[in-house]
Amino acid sequence: MATTLFFLLFFTPFLYSAAAPNHKAPQDLVHSSCINASYPSLCLRTLSSYSGPTGTPRDLAQAAVKVSLARARKASTYLKTSVTGKSKRERAALSDCVEQMAESVDELSKTLSELKHLRGETFEFQMSNARTWVSAALTYEDTCVDGFEGVDREVKGDVKKKITNVAMVTSNALYMIRRLDESGGLNR
Repeated sequence: MATTLFFLLFFTPFLYSAAAPNHKAPQDLVHSSCINASYPSLCLRTLSSYSGPTGTPRDLAQAAVKVSLARARKASTYLKTSVTGKSKRERAALSDCVEQMAESVDELSKTLSELKHLRGETFEFQMSNARTWVSAALTYEDTCVDGFEGVDREVKGDVKKKITNVAMVTSNALYMIRRLDESGGLNR
Protein backbone atom coordinates (compact mmCIF):
# COMPACT_ATOMS: atom_id res chain seq x y z
CA MET A 1 0.00 0.00 0.00
CA ALA A 2 2.77 2.46 0.90
CA THR A 3 4.56 1.56 -2.33
CA THR A 4 1.41 2.19 -4.35
CA LEU A 5 0.81 5.49 -2.59
CA PHE A 6 4.44 6.51 -3.17
CA PHE A 7 4.12 5.54 -6.83
CA LEU A 8 0.93 7.57 -7.28
CA LEU A 9 2.27 10.61 -5.47
CA PHE A 10 5.64 10.53 -7.16
CA PHE A 11 4.83 9.53 -10.74
CA THR A 12 1.35 10.99 -11.33
CA PRO A 13 2.66 14.51 -12.02
CA PHE A 14 5.10 13.08 -14.57
CA LEU A 15 2.42 11.01 -16.25
CA TYR A 16 0.12 14.02 -16.40
CA SER A 17 2.77 16.29 -17.84
CA ALA A 18 3.71 13.72 -20.47
CA ALA A 19 0.08 13.33 -21.52
CA ALA A 20 -0.81 17.01 -21.32
CA PRO A 21 -0.73 18.97 -24.56
CA ASN A 22 2.35 21.08 -24.99
CA HIS A 23 1.14 24.67 -25.31
CA LYS A 24 4.66 26.03 -25.15
CA ALA A 25 5.95 24.36 -28.31
CA PRO A 26 6.22 27.60 -30.34
CA GLN A 27 8.08 29.34 -27.50
CA ASP A 28 10.38 26.34 -27.20
CA LEU A 29 11.09 26.58 -30.94
CA VAL A 30 11.78 30.30 -30.60
CA HIS A 31 14.20 29.66 -27.75
CA SER A 32 16.00 26.75 -29.42
CA SER A 33 16.22 28.69 -32.68
CA CYS A 34 17.46 31.94 -31.16
CA ILE A 35 20.13 30.39 -28.98
CA ASN A 36 22.69 30.36 -31.82
CA ALA A 37 21.54 33.48 -33.65
CA SER A 38 23.98 36.35 -34.14
CA TYR A 39 22.21 38.31 -31.40
CA PRO A 40 20.44 35.67 -29.26
CA SER A 41 18.91 37.94 -26.61
CA LEU A 42 17.55 40.33 -29.25
CA CYS A 43 16.26 37.37 -31.25
CA LEU A 44 14.52 35.91 -28.22
CA ARG A 45 13.04 39.27 -27.21
CA THR A 46 11.73 40.16 -30.68
CA LEU A 47 10.38 36.74 -31.63
CA SER A 48 8.96 35.85 -28.21
CA SER A 49 6.88 39.02 -28.29
CA TYR A 50 5.91 38.58 -31.96
CA SER A 51 2.12 38.36 -32.22
CA GLY A 52 1.96 36.16 -35.32
CA PRO A 53 2.65 32.44 -35.75
CA THR A 54 6.04 31.08 -34.66
CA GLY A 55 5.37 27.34 -34.60
CA THR A 56 7.54 26.24 -37.53
CA PRO A 57 10.94 27.21 -38.97
CA ARG A 58 9.08 28.88 -41.84
CA ASP A 59 6.95 30.89 -39.40
CA LEU A 60 10.09 31.98 -37.54
CA ALA A 61 11.90 33.02 -40.73
CA GLN A 62 8.88 35.06 -41.83
CA ALA A 63 8.51 36.60 -38.37
CA ALA A 64 12.19 37.55 -38.26
CA VAL A 65 11.98 39.18 -41.70
CA LYS A 66 8.79 41.01 -40.70
CA VAL A 67 10.51 42.37 -37.59
CA SER A 68 13.49 43.47 -39.66
CA LEU A 69 11.27 45.03 -42.33
CA ALA A 70 9.22 46.95 -39.75
CA ARG A 71 12.37 48.31 -38.09
CA ALA A 72 13.93 49.20 -41.44
CA ARG A 73 10.80 51.12 -42.44
CA LYS A 74 10.68 52.90 -39.10
CA ALA A 75 14.38 53.85 -39.35
CA SER A 76 13.89 55.02 -42.93
CA THR A 77 10.99 57.25 -41.90
CA TYR A 78 13.03 58.59 -39.00
CA LEU A 79 15.93 59.45 -41.32
CA LYS A 80 13.61 61.25 -43.74
CA THR A 81 11.70 63.23 -41.14
CA SER A 82 13.76 63.66 -37.97
CA VAL A 83 17.42 63.98 -38.89
CA THR A 84 18.83 67.07 -40.54
CA GLY A 85 22.38 67.45 -41.66
CA LYS A 86 24.10 70.69 -40.72
CA SER A 87 27.06 70.43 -43.05
CA LYS A 88 27.22 69.45 -46.70
CA ARG A 89 28.98 66.22 -45.67
CA GLU A 90 26.22 65.32 -43.17
CA ARG A 91 23.49 66.02 -45.72
CA ALA A 92 25.25 63.84 -48.30
CA ALA A 93 25.67 60.99 -45.80
CA LEU A 94 22.04 61.32 -44.78
CA SER A 95 20.83 61.35 -48.38
CA ASP A 96 22.88 58.24 -49.18
CA CYS A 97 21.62 56.52 -46.05
CA VAL A 98 17.99 57.26 -46.93
CA GLU A 99 18.59 55.67 -50.35
CA GLN A 100 20.32 52.65 -48.84
CA MET A 101 17.55 52.11 -46.32
CA ALA A 102 14.99 52.27 -49.14
CA GLU A 103 16.99 49.54 -50.90
CA SER A 104 17.12 47.52 -47.68
CA VAL A 105 13.33 47.79 -47.31
CA ASP A 106 12.93 46.65 -50.92
CA GLU A 107 15.21 43.62 -50.41
CA LEU A 108 13.41 42.63 -47.20
CA SER A 109 10.01 43.02 -48.89
CA LYS A 110 11.07 40.70 -51.73
CA THR A 111 12.34 38.22 -49.16
CA LEU A 112 9.08 38.20 -47.24
CA SER A 113 7.11 37.66 -50.42
CA GLU A 114 9.37 34.77 -51.38
CA LEU A 115 9.01 33.14 -47.96
CA LYS A 116 5.23 33.39 -48.17
CA HIS A 117 5.19 31.49 -51.46
CA LEU A 118 7.64 28.62 -50.90
CA ARG A 119 7.05 25.57 -53.07
CA GLY A 120 8.70 22.19 -52.87
CA GLU A 121 9.93 22.09 -56.45
CA THR A 122 11.57 25.53 -56.25
CA PHE A 123 12.45 25.58 -52.55
CA GLU A 124 16.24 25.64 -52.98
CA PHE A 125 16.08 28.43 -55.56
CA GLN A 126 13.71 30.46 -53.40
CA MET A 127 15.90 30.02 -50.33
CA SER A 128 18.92 31.14 -52.34
CA ASN A 129 16.98 34.26 -53.33
CA ALA A 130 15.96 34.91 -49.72
CA ARG A 131 19.53 34.54 -48.44
CA THR A 132 20.86 36.81 -51.18
CA TRP A 133 18.25 39.51 -50.62
CA VAL A 134 18.63 39.58 -46.83
CA SER A 135 22.41 39.67 -47.22
CA ALA A 136 21.99 42.62 -49.58
CA ALA A 137 19.71 44.37 -47.07
CA LEU A 138 22.35 43.88 -44.39
CA THR A 139 25.02 45.32 -46.69
CA TYR A 140 22.87 48.40 -47.38
CA GLU A 141 22.38 48.90 -43.64
CA ASP A 142 26.09 48.56 -42.91
CA THR A 143 26.97 50.91 -45.78
CA CYS A 144 24.56 53.49 -44.41
CA VAL A 145 26.37 53.49 -41.06
CA ASP A 146 29.80 53.54 -42.74
CA GLY A 147 28.79 56.67 -44.67
CA PHE A 148 28.74 58.65 -41.44
CA GLU A 149 32.46 58.29 -40.78
CA GLY A 150 33.88 61.77 -40.25
CA VAL A 151 30.48 63.29 -39.50
CA ASP A 152 29.40 65.16 -36.35
CA ARG A 153 29.34 62.78 -33.39
CA GLU A 154 25.76 63.55 -32.39
CA VAL A 155 24.30 62.93 -35.86
CA LYS A 156 26.51 59.89 -36.42
CA GLY A 157 25.70 58.41 -33.00
CA ASP A 158 21.97 58.84 -33.43
CA VAL A 159 21.88 57.33 -36.92
CA LYS A 160 24.32 54.58 -36.01
CA LYS A 161 22.20 53.50 -33.03
CA LYS A 162 19.03 53.23 -35.12
CA ILE A 163 20.58 51.53 -38.13
CA THR A 164 22.73 49.17 -36.07
CA ASN A 165 19.59 47.90 -34.37
CA VAL A 166 18.03 47.27 -37.79
CA ALA A 167 21.19 45.47 -38.92
CA MET A 168 21.13 43.27 -35.82
CA VAL A 169 17.56 42.08 -36.40
CA THR A 170 18.36 41.66 -40.11
CA SER A 171 21.32 39.47 -39.19
CA ASN A 172 19.02 37.37 -37.02
CA ALA A 173 16.56 37.13 -39.92
CA LEU A 174 19.34 35.81 -42.14
CA TYR A 175 20.12 33.21 -39.50
CA MET A 176 16.46 32.10 -39.38
CA ILE A 177 16.40 31.82 -43.17
CA ARG A 178 19.50 29.63 -43.05
CA ARG A 179 17.82 27.45 -40.39
CA LEU A 180 14.75 27.12 -42.58
CA ASP A 181 16.93 26.19 -45.55
CA GLU A 182 18.78 23.57 -43.48
CA SER A 183 15.48 22.09 -42.31
CA GLY A 184 14.53 21.54 -45.94
CA GLY A 185 11.36 23.49 -45.36
CA LEU A 186 9.86 20.85 -43.13
CA ASN A 187 6.59 21.88 -41.52
CA ARG A 188 6.14 24.59 -44.08
